[in-house]
Amino acid sequence: MKYAADWADIACTVLETMYPYSAAHATTGPDDVDSTPDRLHPAFHGSYDWHSSAHMQWSLVRLLTLAPDQVGRRPIEVLDGRLTPEAIATEAAYLRERPYYERPYGWAWAAMLVAAGRQTRWAEALPPLGDVIADLVLAWLPKQAYPVRHGVHLNTAFALALLHEAYGELGREDVVDAIHARALDWFGSDTAYDTRFEPSGTDFLSPALSEAELMRRVLPDAEFADWLSAFLPGLGKGAHRHLLEVPITDDSGDGQLAHLSGLALSRAWQLRTIAPALPDVADVLRAGADRQVDAVLPTVTGGDFMSTHWLVSFALLADQA
Repeated sequence: MKYAADWADIACTVLETMYPYSAAHATTGPDDVDSTPDRLHPAFHGSYDWHSSAHMQWSLVRLLTLAPDQVGRRPIEVLDGRLTPEAIATEAAYLRERPYYERPYGWAWAAMLVAAGRQTRWAEALPPLGDVIADLVLAWLPKQAYPVRHGVHLNTAFALALLHEAYGELGREDVVDAIHARALDWFGSDTAYDTRFEPSGTDFLSPALSEAELMRRVLPDAEFADWLSAFLPGLGKGAHRHLLEVPITDDSGDGQLAHLSGLALSRAWQLRTIAPALPDVADVLRAGADRQVDAVLPTVTGGDFMSTHWLVSFALLADQA
């Protein structure tokens, strides 16, 4: 992998950066007071917040799997200090006591970490985290009346795509089946999606492409090709052109505006995964993905902390698509 060493290095650096940290801890009483990040979240501190810490650790596990000779021992040392049975038990208990915390984005990335770690030195420590998230997902999906369709953390389709992948790898068919059913219920009949108002000012996800990426996973190939043509008619042929172009990005240190660099990477990932369903314009979609990756790649490792604390994960998704 061309960037494995650099990506592993920045992931370790941000995970070892204790502050700033946004805990999003809802105090339940006078004795439940905020604590230092490493005490509150012994596994998922550093990297600014819980979900970023989770998915940057997923990044390290993936890089160790894909390019072990390039990344050295530093990622192992970082992960050894966090992915212990005791730390994971604390995180699992925290989620069980607060069933809305990090729903669904943080759940999805933590599940991806559990799945990625299943054949690593951390395989015995991680399952309790995957089990509690599975229980939370199964309890949540029947209660969620409508999907969230915007382009930030609460986006339903993005989280379900990652959860579908993670629990497929973990052999939890009950979770996979629940996601499959909900995806069809929410998105199966969608047609002629209007992308004119993408992106919003702080998006790191395309609502349209996130939905398409989820449906790619739950529909047979031929059905997905028909669904995609009806959902985004003219994609790659002049319609929805802005989804293929580089969004205006910002690396001033404004954490919300930094989201737009992530938008370029998530779009690239999703364009690459859906391209085979539209073979006559697949090269157009891939070229759009390439433009967006090339434009923001320097920010992944060389940007402000508000960019570097999370972008590696999205760069990995795009790189491996």
